Amino acid sequence: MKRIVVGFLIITMVMSMCACGKKNGDSAKQESEGKEITMVLDWTPNTNHTGLYVAQELGYFEEAGLNVSIIQPPENGATDLVASGGAQFGIDFQDTLAAAFASDSPLPVTAVAAVLQHNTSGLISLKEKGIDQPSKLQGHTYATWDWPIEQAMMKYVVEQDGGDFGKVNLISTSVEDILAALHADIDSVWIYYGWDGVKCDMEGIDTNYLSFAKMNPVFDYYSPVIIGNNAFLEANPDTAKAFLTAVKKGYKYAVENPEEAAKILVKAAPELDEKLVQESQKYLSEQYIADAAEWGVIDASRWNGFYNWLSENNLVENPLKENTGFSNEYLK
Repeated sequence: MKRIVVGFLIITMVMSMCACGKKNGDSAKQESEGKEITMVLDWTPNTNHTGLYVAQELGYFEEAGLNVSIIQPPENGATDLVASGGAQFGIDFQDTLAAAFASDSPLPVTAVAAVLQHNTSGLISLKEKGIDQPSKLQGHTYATWDWPIEQAMMKYVVEQDGGDFGKVNLISTSVEDILAALHADIDSVWIYYGWDGVKCDMEGIDTNYLSFAKMNPVFDYYSPVIIGNNAFLEANPDTAKAFLTAVKKGYKYAVENPEEAAKILVKAAPELDEKLVQESQKYLSEQYIADAAEWGVIDASRWNGFYNWLSENNLVENPLKENTGFSNEYLK
């Protein structure tokens, strides 16, 4: 009987110790455990988003104790949805965020990670048009979406190169099919090389491409970025960090395994052209981290440099202060 009692006490102590150990081990994840997260994209799924779908497919979100839904944006865009609390995270671009930060009632969002380390956008034209430098846009047509910052950047690069922006023929249109437009009445289009530039290469189209980041370092801003809702970030910092840790892991996988990552994206969005996704993924696998120490980090000097340029040229409602709108805190 004595041995039975002793044995019972030992079993009870072991179970109690295991329970305590489990409790202590779980406490670090307490805030993020079982959290529902909505991540809203800026557009339809593409290779800018691959790391998100990798994190979902390979269980990185689940490992972080998160239940993440990836949705496409509503008509009024991702940033408004995040600002209103309809989504905790979303995707936008530093240039388009400027107005949100500079208004009299700034939207309550913060850029918390850079999807790509450098601005991969620029101007593309058929090589036969001879637009191999910005000043040569004179006398040619350019498809504009009539946005003040866009046109100010265009005017700047053309005139810094010795051209006359007043002699560029602006056509107000939203180009959906780049190849069709370039073979019709549009001579130059602003594109993101990782998708439309790669597509032109795949089609064997000879083009000239003028990178904004190379035309002027001030235009090497962050495009795109992941934004978070300010109230959510302040109330749930550990959950935000858990989310970004999983996302970072997804993009790192895409860097190291572009072919497999592309397959994961196509599985999530089967309407995509798999060959284009594969080629685009190869290109962007070198852009997600590039020369940064790690994925997601935002360099303050580059972020501030672009916003200072906007403020100095009166392109925003109110001057943007240093370090407005971004934080690396949640990548830690």
